[in-house]
Amino acid sequence: MLDRVKKVLEQKGCVAMTITDAKGRGEQKGITLQFRGRSMEVDTLPKIKIEMVVMDEIADAVINAIADAARTGKFGDGKIFVLPVEEAIRVRTGERSRDYP
Repeated sequence: MLDRVKKVLEQKGCVAMTITDAKGRGEQKGITLQFRGRSMEVDTLPKIKIEMVVMDEIADAVINAIADAARTGKFGDGKIFVLPVEEAIRVRTGERSRDYP
């Protein structure tokens, strides 16, 4: 799934992103594992978190591209959160911008 999402984002010209391994839970509620003859309930499952900042003008296209690439129709496909970014500061240069990226 991650490779598909990265590929469609690259096709849209979006190459800057942060990818984080995470754990989470949602409607799928977890799984039961067997370990050394014992059952163990795991209620958080491995997830991948992708963070990126895009201009408002392309936000809908990026959202649709991510959703189309990640959608399997099964629990765990994920969620997309859209948040405003007030300002971005490039640490290396100190450059500040309200029109990031």
